[in-house]
Amino acid sequence: MENKNNVTEFILQGLTQDKTVAKLCFSLFLVFYATIILGNLLIIVTIKTSQQLNSPMYFFLSYLSFVDISYSTVTAPKLIYDLLVEKKTISFVGCIAQLLAVHFFGCTEIFLLTAMAYDRCIAICKPLHYTAIVNKRVCAWLVAAAWVGGFAHSLVQTLLVTRLPFCGPNETDHYLCDVHPLLKLACTDTYVIGVTVVANSGMISLSCFVVLVVSYAVILVSLRTRSSEARLKALYTCASHITVVVLFLGPCIFIYMRPPTTFSADKSVSVFYTIITPMLNPLIYTLRNQEVKNAMKRLWYRKVKRSEK
Repeated sequence: MENKNNVTEFILQGLTQDKTVAKLCFSLFLVFYATIILGNLLIIVTIKTSQQLNSPMYFFLSYLSFVDISYSTVTAPKLIYDLLVEKKTISFVGCIAQLLAVHFFGCTEIFLLTAMAYDRCIAICKPLHYTAIVNKRVCAWLVAAAWVGGFAHSLVQTLLVTRLPFCGPNETDHYLCDVHPLLKLACTDTYVIGVTVVANSGMISLSCFVVLVVSYAVILVSLRTRSSEARLKALYTCASHITVVVLFLGPCIFIYMRPPTTFSADKSVSVFYTIITPMLNPLIYTLRNQEVKNAMKRLWYRKVKRSEK
């Protein structure tokens, strides 16, 4: 079929068609988005200004917070705005740009979570060699690899979609531009591309999840010879990261580790990993981390003292 594109914009059905529910969701997601921005910015500022939070774990955490801000900013403002308007549209170029950004930041976050698991595995299993193995140079390379890997993944996804012909209809039952909803609108056979999407997005999510599970299995095995106090401390440290991994990668696997079909639950699941998880990350890492809480208190005290002068 000729690669013909008669579509200049897409119509999004949005999160809900009920106006009362839409107004409630508007207020709710506005609070969520503000919490994402303020919470993750607080973590970044705290880590960058605290001399005590200079370990690789906090280096990765600061970048994770930055990615969370960027990731939610790609989707949340458009979702919030569309909850108040009757006709929810997005230009073809805007849709492709959102698709690129969503997969870029989403895949980068997956790779960062994997790097953080590697850091915790070395810190607990080989504490005497930790500073030599996970040094500043290695951390910088891991973060750079996460960004490059995320961009390569998103570029493949975007090129697959842009090469498809769209000749109508142009209405999709979603609140953002993602691969599966767009494949349904293409006026050509998308089976091969659908398999490629599963191999790209689905396998990245599943592979990283398996790596993360294996790394924590290794940690649990290595803790058998430690004292009960050391085991509790190590498990307490890893609990936050495990929670984030499950909350983020679980929905990603549900969405992308399947043929290119859409379900009614997809929108709710997408909300979970584009908004809910980035909002919970600051709470998970601060409420369960005494070092971060102490650093935030010191930052607050310094700010209060400056204001009193």
